[in-house]
Amino acid sequence: MRTLGPGNDLIPDAEGAPTQLVLAFDDNRRASMLFGQYGQNLALIERRLGVVAEQRGNHVTLQGSRDAVEQARRVLEGLYEQLKKGNDLAAGDVEGAIRLAIAQGSLFDFDQAATRSGFEEINLRKRPVRARTTGQDAYIRALRKNALVFGTGPAGTGKTWLAVAYAVLLFERKEVDRIVLSRPAVEAGERLGFLPGDLREKVDPYLRPMYDALFDLMDARIVERALQTNEIEIAPLAFMRGRTLSNAAVILDEAQNTTAMQMKMFLTRLGENSRMIVTGDPSQVDLPPGQTSGLSEAVRLLHNVEGIGHVTFTAEDVIRHELVARIVAAYDKAEAARRQGARDERP
Repeated sequence: MRTLGPGNDLIPDAEGAPTQLVLAFDDNRRASMLFGQYGQNLALIERRLGVVAEQRGNHVTLQGSRDAVEQARRVLEGLYEQLKKGNDLAAGDVEGAIRLAIAQGSLFDFDQAATRSGFEEINLRKRPVRARTTGQDAYIRALRKNALVFGTGPAGTGKTWLAVAYAVLLFERKEVDRIVLSRPAVEAGERLGFLPGDLREKVDPYLRPMYDALFDLMDARIVERALQTNEIEIAPLAFMRGRTLSNAAVILDEAQNTTAMQMKMFLTRLGENSRMIVTGDPSQVDLPPGQTSGLSEAVRLLHNVEGIGHVTFTAEDVIRHELVARIVAAYDKAEAARRQGARDERP
């Protein structure tokens, strides 16, 4: 890949004047994948960075402010390198590259020598899993550093996905002997007893997101075999009582729906050479009114304990769909207004 024009760097223009840069990519097939079907990746870059990107064959012309054009260049070059490594490119990868460029700062703040080339990765046998936001990046670093990590924040931020990916990594490297995935069987306005089937059939729908993540991150035959041999165990939280989980990667999902006693019980299951990840969204508690969420209490009590990490995701980390981020932001704004109104009404 080469950058056309005098040198590879942007030439400073008069203040406020637009900058134009032409990039050429040496492989037409990869360039087509980079730009996206009907140019959808370029359209996303235009929308998020405020540039104009015009495609002609394997060339793309970027126009906009100096900082925006430089960020768009870093995004396109970084994504092209991913394609050269043989990795597929999804819309989330493009969004992640955009967020990385924004996080790295402007043209004048950016120091290539001092800045990492990308967010953290979890390299699995099936495919690499890359962080796409600064929150996800911090989350993976916390997982590598701590024996117990809390990941809290809104839906769509990848809390459970990355937790399962990291557990799979430990399992594939034989750093742990098994993976234990758990959820509290608390319904969002529904009742477990009305579902047909035995206990396993009643519980499976609640654990389906974990099944989906496992089959997407591991070969299906390996998952099936590990489930049969109990090297991968998926169980409701109630089944954890009285156990000591050693040599295991243990994940508790939807932890906002645990009571304080359940959370204490779960955290004290941590055995020798085990790693524990607890995820949840404190804003979506389905416990009966008056009950305290065990997740919120645990995060508060264990805030400064050595060996325990806590990463808080925000609407900025939502990667599920652009609208999901806006929905989360709207609900957060309404909740903040409600709390402010409650404070104003106090005598």
